[in-house]
Amino acid sequence: MLEDVTIIGAGLGGLVLAGALHRRGIGVVVHEGERFPDARGQGGLLDLHANSGQQALHTLELHDAFLKLVRPGEDAKRVVDRHGTVLLDRPGNADCACPEVDRGDLRRLLLDALRPGIVRWDRKVASVQNVGDGRHMVAFTDGSTVETTLLIGADGAWSRVRTLVTDARPAYTGTCFLELHLDANDPRAAAAAAVIGAGTLIAVAPGQGILTHHNADGSIHTYLAANRPVEWLAADLSTATVRMATLFDGWAQSLRALIAGGEELPVIRPIYALPPSLAWPRVPGVTLLGDAAHLMSPFAGEGANLAMLDGAELARALIDHHDREDALAAYEHQLFARSQPIARISAGNLSSFFGPDAPASVVDLFETR
Repeated sequence: MLEDVTIIGAGLGGLVLAGALHRRGIGVVVHEGERFPDARGQGGLLDLHANSGQQALHTLELHDAFLKLVRPGEDAKRVVDRHGTVLLDRPGNADCACPEVDRGDLRRLLLDALRPGIVRWDRKVASVQNVGDGRHMVAFTDGSTVETTLLIGADGAWSRVRTLVTDARPAYTGTCFLELHLDANDPRAAAAAAVIGAGTLIAVAPGQGILTHHNADGSIHTYLAANRPVEWLAADLSTATVRMATLFDGWAQSLRALIAGGEELPVIRPIYALPPSLAWPRVPGVTLLGDAAHLMSPFAGEGANLAMLDGAELARALIDHHDREDALAAYEHQLFARSQPIARISAGNLSSFFGPDAPASVVDLFETR
């Protein structure tokens, strides 16, 4: 089967690109490895920035619909030390330029804007290869294949498509998260919400931390962070929460009470990053966007925003340029210029959160924004 534009990955960036191309009548197919849209949780809240994520939504004429999903006041930040002493308590701003939205709600908005059939689910990539003349073959684990005249890797941290343009691989930053979820009807949820405050609670010390917020349904989303080898946490998932909790011995009881999850097993999220200066030579017929192109820690708040802007800018380049290779060259030139400085900021912010000067360094970070 020959496809015109093939996007691997139905994350936010891939869906923005698909939506923008579809609106202009350009044939596009998105292949996604997940079995169906809600096969897994999509993570917590995102703050969508005016000059990137929101700009992409304007391109799709979805900004008004997005505003209906916004969580007013969720941009509030409370920073405390290990004793629970409040060091910064910034209230939410109903007119915030970077409003918070649930990642799952945002993804659903983008999916609903596409014609049924553009996204094809349960399509896990087994391999990709260059077949000449700027075309590429994608083989899937179900044995099927497609050939495409333009292949877009929107397939995240461990992108298969990335191998076509660079040998770069994500490196572990040394910080690992353990993600916990507490249902709204759990007796512990109300007490946790009181400790968290209106938005996000950040409790950090050198080498470790607790970052948590409540969702619109009253459930609690918590990330436990530690500067430890991945193997230390991943050895036995059933005991991971208990082992992580031992790192917080001596912390305030109100904070330790947040180290709780429901019936679901926790999710291990090691923080990996690509080199901030990553670039690659122009390879005909293929390019990358989002985490596939510039994976970074979440501590600049830019990952999803950049992915969405990548999708919008790539679509614009393909629409504006008669020659596809000219379009891809122009897009990648801008991609490297905007992502590299932010990747360096993200790496620095990660050090601020869990480095030797935490939590004072985190307070400084928010006070200078």
